[in-house]
Amino acid sequence: MADNDRPRVRYEKRDRVAYVTLDRPEVLNAMDQRTHEELAAIWDDVEADDEVLVVVLTGAGERSFSVGQDLRERARIDAGGAAATTFGSRGQPGWPRLTERFGLAKPLIARVNGYALGGGFELALACDIVVASENAEFALPEARLGLVPGAGGVFRLARQLPLKTAMGYLLTGRRLEARTALRFGLVNQVVPAERLDEAVREWTDDLLRAAPLAVRAIKEAALRSLNLPLPEAFSAEYAWERRRRLGSDVVEGPRAFAENREPQWRDR
Repeated sequence: MADNDRPRVRYEKRDRVAYVTLDRPEVLNAMDQRTHEELAAIWDDVEADDEVLVVVLTGAGERSFSVGQDLRERARIDAGGAAATTFGSRGQPGWPRLTERFGLAKPLIARVNGYALGGGFELALACDIVVASENAEFALPEARLGLVPGAGGVFRLARQLPLKTAMGYLLTGRRLEARTALRFGLVNQVVPAERLDEAVREWTDDLLRAAPLAVRAIKEAALRSLNLPLPEAFSAEYAWERRRRLGSDVVEGPRAFAENREPQWRDR
């Protein structure tokens, strides 16, 4: 099947986990406009399906998570006289993209194999947990191309690293090896490539043991309160926390502990 005819993304659901795989390994999983359109439909489904509790995002093949924007397609679009893009994806195919779905409450794991460059790195930065193989490399090379990291890389890297460190990588496009990214706290775990799936499975298993509404409430509160003064963080209203507090699992956890058994979560 020709590249123009086949899907750009594989989407599978198994045992309450959604697996989203960028599937253009022949171009290192570069993302064209059709990729973004397919991803938008997938994120809509992830949010709507109560049986999906965890999402794993990865790239096909062993060489690349994603090298970001399909620059060959971008060059063709530019040649057609299209206006230059800027921060965010509003008005572009696939809006809102993952990097702008600020209310997506289900936990996302990035399984990073090989290159995570440009928009690929920005996808990883938008995930909650990042598990990388030892051969992973991260970079935002946009400045070298006359571009900006418009899918949030400018903003997220400056929040997730000390500012001077982030500026060094943003302004030069230098690459971070997996172990360096781990040392800076950009990834949660680095493992040999042959252990990558096992490590991701350990994270999904741990997430599935937790109460779904508690996980979503914690994620929402942590992310929404980042820039709030501490007293305001305590007093703010959080939608998922309200659902957790009014649900049945709020008593199931302590009861299961008291009865020395595994909890049976029911709330979604």
